[in-house]
Amino acid sequence: MRLLTAQQFNAESQQYIDHNDENIDRAVLEIIRDVRENGDAALLKYTKQFDKVELESLLVSKEEFLEAKAQVSLEFVVAIQKAKKNIQEFHEVQKEHSWFVNGENGILLGQKVTALNSVGIYVPGGKASYPSTVLMNAIPAKIAGVKNIAITTPPQSNGKVSPYVLVAAMEAGVDVVYKVGGAQAIAALAYGTGSVRKVVKIVGPGNAYVARAKKWVFGDVAIDMIAGPSEICVVADDTAIPRFVAADLLSQAEHDERATAICITTSSAFAEQLQEEVEKQMQTSERKEIIEQSITDNGKIVLVGSMDEAFEIVNNLAPEHLQLMIENPLEQMHRIENAGAIFLGNYSPEALGDYIAGPNHTLPTSGTAAFSSPLGVYDFQKKSSIIQYSKEALQDVTEDIITLANAEGLQAHANSIQIRKVDD
Repeated sequence: MRLLTAQQFNAESQQYIDHNDENIDRAVLEIIRDVRENGDAALLKYTKQFDKVELESLLVSKEEFLEAKAQVSLEFVVAIQKAKKNIQEFHEVQKEHSWFVNGENGILLGQKVTALNSVGIYVPGGKASYPSTVLMNAIPAKIAGVKNIAITTPPQSNGKVSPYVLVAAMEAGVDVVYKVGGAQAIAALAYGTGSVRKVVKIVGPGNAYVARAKKWVFGDVAIDMIAGPSEICVVADDTAIPRFVAADLLSQAEHDERATAICITTSSAFAEQLQEEVEKQMQTSERKEIIEQSITDNGKIVLVGSMDEAFEIVNNLAPEHLQLMIENPLEQMHRIENAGAIFLGNYSPEALGDYIAGPNHTLPTSGTAAFSSPLGVYDFQKKSSIIQYSKEALQDVTEDIITLANAEGLQAHANSIQIRKVDD
C-alpha cells in the first residue's frame, strides 16, 4: 500500500475523475428498450448471451426451492437464522407509524404512513452467491409491510439459482425469485414483462451495468441508491493491531478491483507495520489477483499529525464503512459527520456488519454518505399528510388564504376559499 501524507492524499482526492462510461450507457439503454418492447423474449435472449444459459422459465419453481433446502448444510441454516433474528430486531426499531395532532376548533393534522405496494430486490449472482444481500434487503421491506417482494438474480451455469440465495429468500419470506440478472433484470422490474411483475421500487447492489440501469429507470420507479465500488476507511492509532487492520482492509479489497481501502493513522511505526502485514496477508488470499489490483490502484495509508486532521479527512471522504480502531472510540464517535456505518474498536470488523450484527449492510458509497443513509425500513414506507379543518376553523384563516392566493395571482385558489366563506 502506498504511504501518503495528508497533503498528498488531499491533492489526489481533489483530482476529478469521470466515472460515466458512454459505452455502458449505450448498451444499457438498448437493453432497456429491448425489454420494454419484447418482454420475456428479450430476457431469455440476454440470459443466453450473458449467462450462457438457455432457460424455459424465468421463475424459480417450488421444486427448486425444496431442492435448495436439501443442498445447504445445517450450519448454514443456523447461521442464516441467527443473522435474520439480529437484522429483524435492529430494523423493527426503525418502523415509522402514522401520527395525528388535534388542534383547537376542530383542526386535525397528521401523517399517514403506508408501506410500498411492491419491491424488486436485485441480488448479484452467477459465480458468486450473496444470501446476506437477500436478508438485508427483504427483511426491512417485510417489516415495513410490503406485500409483494420479488428477487431477480442471474442463474448459475446449470440454469439454477444458488441454493444459499433461495434458502435465504425462504427465511426472509420471499417466494418469488426470477432467474434474470444484469440491466435486463432492472428493466423487467421497472416496466414488467409477461413473467416479471412491475414493481414501484428497486433495491440491491450490482455491477456497473446494473447501477446505470437503475439510474436510467429512476423516475419511472424509485431506487434505493446508485452504488459504486465498496470502500473501507480505518482510523488507527497505537492501540490498533496491525494484522487486524490489514485483514479488514483486504476484506473490502477482495470485492472488486475498483474497491477502495484506506487507513489513516497518527503513527509512522504503525504505518510501516501495516504495510508489511498487508503484503503478507495478500500473498495467501484466495482472491489475490483482485486484491492486488485493488490495493495497487486504490490502497492508501495516510499519515496525519493529529486526530483532528484524521477526522477532517474522514468527513471529507464520507466513506461507506468507517472503522475507528483508536483509544476510546465511543468518546470520539461524535466527531464523525459523514459515514455509512461506523465500527468501534478492534473487535468490531466491517465483516461483522456485513453478515450478522443487525444494521443494514446496504450503504451509501462514493461520498454520498454526506447526504444519504443506510437502507432501512423507512425506504419501504411512504407518507401522506392529513389535513382536516372544521367550518369554523376555515373561517378563521379565510382572509389570510385569500390574501396569499391573490398575491400569487392564483384567483381560482382564492375563489375555492371565498366560495366557502360564511356570511356574517
